[in-house]
Amino acid sequence: MENTSKNHGWLVAFAGLGINLALGVLYTWSMFKTAIEKDFGWQGNQLNDPYALCCLVFAFTMILAGKCQDKIGPRITASLGGLFVGAGMVLISTTNNYGTWLLGFGVLVGIGTGFCYSSTTPPALKWFPPVKTGLIAGIVVAGFGLAPIYLAPLSKYLLGHYDLQKSMLILGVAFTAVILVLSQLLKNPPAGFVAASQNTSAAKPVVANSTPTEMLRSPTFYILWLVYFIGAGAGLMVIGSVSGMAKKSMGTAAFIAVAVLAIGNAGGRIIAGILSDKIGRRWTLMLMLLLQAALMFIAIPVTANPGTAPALIVLVATFIGFNYGANLALFPSLAKDFWGLKSFGVNYGLLFTAWGVGGFVLSRLQQMLTVADGGSFRTSFIVAGAFLLGGAALTLFIRPPVKNP
Repeated sequence: MENTSKNHGWLVAFAGLGINLALGVLYTWSMFKTAIEKDFGWQGNQLNDPYALCCLVFAFTMILAGKCQDKIGPRITASLGGLFVGAGMVLISTTNNYGTWLLGFGVLVGIGTGFCYSSTTPPALKWFPPVKTGLIAGIVVAGFGLAPIYLAPLSKYLLGHYDLQKSMLILGVAFTAVILVLSQLLKNPPAGFVAASQNTSAAKPVVANSTPTEMLRSPTFYILWLVYFIGAGAGLMVIGSVSGMAKKSMGTAAFIAVAVLAIGNAGGRIIAGILSDKIGRRWTLMLMLLLQAALMFIAIPVTANPGTAPALIVLVATFIGFNYGANLALFPSLAKDFWGLKSFGVNYGLLFTAWGVGGFVLSRLQQMLTVADGGSFRTSFIVAGAFLLGGAALTLFIRPPVKNP
């Protein structure tokens, strides 16, 4: 029985990772943005709007999708998400109309991503003991970060051989098929299942399960929400435009920076998850925010100089991706630590709205600042760095969860 449960746990975790690999099209938007500008003639803020709206819809869908996951289970919820993603991608493959792309990519793909993403981490965490919370959360969400490793070169290939709309159709059909197959492997543990404990001084079972109402009464929720808004939003400011930044010195090889950033993004999720199991979530979070702030200021001269060595741009992009990715492992782990697993889908969905609002507000702010600066990213990096320093300071006010005796 123990071996069967353990096998189910890893199967669920890697199925979730695979689904997230198919959802990572969001992180390759910077490549599509160049093709959209060239083929469709969109200008200025229009170029980021479908991406920013997708982030926002994705995040707020997590509340409803989390409730569905808690009530009807991850398999059906993720399958619905796959159908929404496919519908959105097929829709945008039929037109170059700005409004239709907002509906297709911004709304439908955003809804589908929310339904799928909300269904991957919760069932995986339920199969493992608390001492592995950070590790398992990191592995599952690493798929989302790893996606550009294959999507960046694949997108470059598709855009080189087909037009943008045909490329969207191919990706949409492929993503839907993969998600629908892997969704069937997602399952919660049987009633009464308790993951085997381990002898370690790391994370222990913590608080009683909290309802969403109880969570929303906690000041800690609002502190975490604001820190998540800052950490995720600042990272998305860079991720959404990294291809454009790299193109100044890397030309047509800029897709390499997108793919390498993905390695850092995924690595940050796993390593931060493991580290937080050892030294605690709050200290890990503070460390990552401070490092991210430093990288934003370092990126100013790196991206401003057209003669900057491509390897240096790739290195900075990798570390920015690493620190951003850490957020996606730390915050679901924090949600479990503070408020338990019974209503985890809804509780984390409410906290995850910070990711969407941060992505929408700060990525749009980045586009506006870049346009105002004549294409320079200097002001964007300064603003992001200042926000991150503020977020690091806010972690001092996060009160550790009360441990069970």
